[in-house]
Amino acid sequence: MSERIKPLPPLNCLQAFEAAARSLSFTQAATELSLTQSAISRQIKRLEECLGRPLFHRDALGVALTPAGKRYFNLVQRLLRELASGTAALTRSQGSLQLTLASSPTIASMWLTRKLPELQQLYPQLEIRILTTADPRQLDLSEFDLALYYLVPGEMEPSGVQISRIMEQEEVIAVCNAGYLQQAGSITSPQQMLREHTLLELEDYYHDWLTWEDWFEAIAEPYQAPARTLKANSYQLLMQAALAGQGVALGWARLLQPYLQEGTLIQALPHSMPSKGYLCLLEPSHRHPSAATRMFTQWLLPERDN
Repeated sequence: MSERIKPLPPLNCLQAFEAAARSLSFTQAATELSLTQSAISRQIKRLEECLGRPLFHRDALGVALTPAGKRYFNLVQRLLRELASGTAALTRSQGSLQLTLASSPTIASMWLTRKLPELQQLYPQLEIRILTTADPRQLDLSEFDLALYYLVPGEMEPSGVQISRIMEQEEVIAVCNAGYLQQAGSITSPQQMLREHTLLELEDYYHDWLTWEDWFEAIAEPYQAPARTLKANSYQLLMQAALAGQGVALGWARLLQPYLQEGTLIQALPHSMPSKGYLCLLEPSHRHPSAATRMFTQWLLPERDN
């Protein structure tokens, strides 16, 4: 007979510990799990009593993992991810090819949804689900199969994933709708654009590397505060404003290629700068590729399998 498994801590205590250890915040863990902070504290205290040792140092500045807590966090996180992955695989219907793609709202709406008809024509049996969140570091690795994000190499890269570039030599250009030029007048130079046109500016902590100031510096033009601006903390909203003729925005040339080809957006000036970020494919490192993920990666990155 196989050996009986010894009693384990309650699953809700392990989930509370994993969330609190990952964020080093009982408050954030409570928000993530839709619990109160006191409930998180009780569950972690119960876990510590079960283990017979503290998992956190607590002081006025916050919490930090003890050496034992760090070791246990690595174990619990790995096992919870494997459990979630295995559960998801078993709950999928037999023979189905389900694929959950995570991406930023901008990439999902402006690039991915325009590319998917090509994929679905090639693989009509695929069942696609799209999950959007602006910051890839907030993704739970058990919730998606593949992800698509612009990433700056070496900066703010999410952990636990393999990263492959989809687009090389990406350029950042100034774009607007043709209707905007009919209303506001032509754009003849970078300096004239600053003086006479509305610049669409992104206020976003994650994409703060895509700024007008950087763009002007890269094209060797002096920068000053533009005469008029329209600001938003969502790049998706900013691009919708550009499409609606509200002003001039910065955009990635290859991401916006379909809009440039059909004329819904035009390049306002011939100048461009190399992008600091690249459109990348993220693959969870802990998971074996499914048939659905192999289909997608072979379609998106055919050269990788050659």
